[in-house]
Amino acid sequence: MSTYTQIIFHIVFSTKHRKPVLLQTEKKRLFAYIHQLLTNKNCHLYRVNGMEEHIHILTHIHPTLSVAALIKDIKLASSDFINREGIFPNFNGWQDGYSAFSESIKAKDRLMNYIKTQEEHHKKVSFLEEYQAFLEEYEIKFDPKYLL
Repeated sequence: MSTYTQIIFHIVFSTKHRKPVLLQTEKKRLFAYIHQLLTNKNCHLYRVNGMEEHIHILTHIHPTLSVAALIKDIKLASSDFINREGIFPNFNGWQDGYSAFSESIKAKDRLMNYIKTQEEHHKKVSFLEEYQAFLEEYEIKFDPKYLL
């Protein structure tokens, strides 16, 4: 029998100290790089987007990969790419942590649209408000002092 999976994660992480350093003019290059990285790991990227201080990734994760290892690879490889290409001059790395929320295939289209429309969304809601709402929605206990 073959192996069939549908393992979708909504991954969110931010720049170190949430510094707004991801320039609009170069974000597409970063996102294309992340897309290629995920493709090389047999993952399917549904959508990637973000703001100056954080990114969202909606992806199918290949069953041979752990979420933590994949995110570590994304952060390390993209940091190297950013520094090598010099696309974000004030980039000083990614935050230490991340969030990864398992998602239903039925939520895929809604989440793809949500990620696609980040610019509109963040005209109304700050990243901190958004992030706290995610943690509450997914019933994740957290200490607010670590959200800063």
